[in-house]
Amino acid sequence: MAMCERVVPAPAGLVSVTPTLPMSDKIARLESSRAERRMHARPPLARRLNLGALHTEFTELTVRFEADQGALWCMFNHTERPCFTPRLLDQIRSLQTRIEQGLAGSTDPAGMPLRSVIWTSAVPGIWNLGGDLALFTRLIRAGAEAELRRYAYTCVDAVYHNLIKGNLPFLTIAMVHGDALGGGFETVLSCDVVIAERGAKFGLPEVLFNLFPGMGAYSLLCRRLDGARAHKLMLSGRIYGAEELEEMGLVDLVVEPGEGPDAVRDYLERNRRRHDTLCALSRVRQHCQPVSYDELIAVTGLWVETALRLDDADLRRMEHLVRAQQRRYERTRTEQTRTEPALPISAVG
Repeated sequence: MAMCERVVPAPAGLVSVTPTLPMSDKIARLESSRAERRMHARPPLARRLNLGALHTEFTELTVRFEADQGALWCMFNHTERPCFTPRLLDQIRSLQTRIEQGLAGSTDPAGMPLRSVIWTSAVPGIWNLGGDLALFTRLIRAGAEAELRRYAYTCVDAVYHNLIKGNLPFLTIAMVHGDALGGGFETVLSCDVVIAERGAKFGLPEVLFNLFPGMGAYSLLCRRLDGARAHKLMLSGRIYGAEELEEMGLVDLVVEPGEGPDAVRDYLERNRRRHDTLCALSRVRQHCQPVSYDELIAVTGLWVETALRLDDADLRRMEHLVRAQQRRYERTRTEQTRTEPALPISAVG
């Protein structure tokens, strides 16, 4: 991608950070009460985090820090499948936890080394295709409710923490250059700013296999649109272009293909002086149009119950979609390797 060629690592300040919770602790937390799930106990020992060195710590994400704009670029590498696999989700949550703990208590944007987190993808034409359908079908066929619920709760954690950012004064930006479907679209909706390249596609196709998007779509669409339009959009199963969503107010800026990274940097530069105001307005929206963790958990609980009732025909449709997505992903990866042999994006650091 052109973006990777232009991103230059820069030295960054050190901030205090506490290591993320291990998976076993997360499982115990998810199986406790809702109140306990929202508590994040800190280990007693802290270590230092160099924002400019984060790229050495992740395999499912390519993470780059541009210190001049305080911008943390986070790209989905999609090493297995072009969706939110458990490994990708774990690393997203790890990154979110480290940022929140490392900058805990910061309220003044002027003193923050981090001013924005930009989510994008390393795979041309694919931003994120949403939930791990291959995992869904396996768990549903096995009747593995606890595992399915655990996956769903982790998705909710990722969306919610992207939404509230630990009450820290920085912006989240979705830079979308390809398809953002299902949970991918939900993640886009949880960002403060959405910048999309022309040709990017968005949609909630879950209705095609008798399900609904259960990790925040309804709540997030209602805060940007209204209940009636949210309901219609979710039931349509339609794929929408970036321009159409810009007219609806769900995309903030549409740019030409390949111009997304520069458009993000230009946005950050143009809004440098009013960054404090934009961060405050993000918090105002959460006060005036709140999306609570309990609300998201309740909805995803209904999603789990509905998913477990899918019949064999629904699951076969889901499996057919998985195969089609995987074929597309493999073709894209093959073409990417052939055209960019000197710069494997997942290895950039």
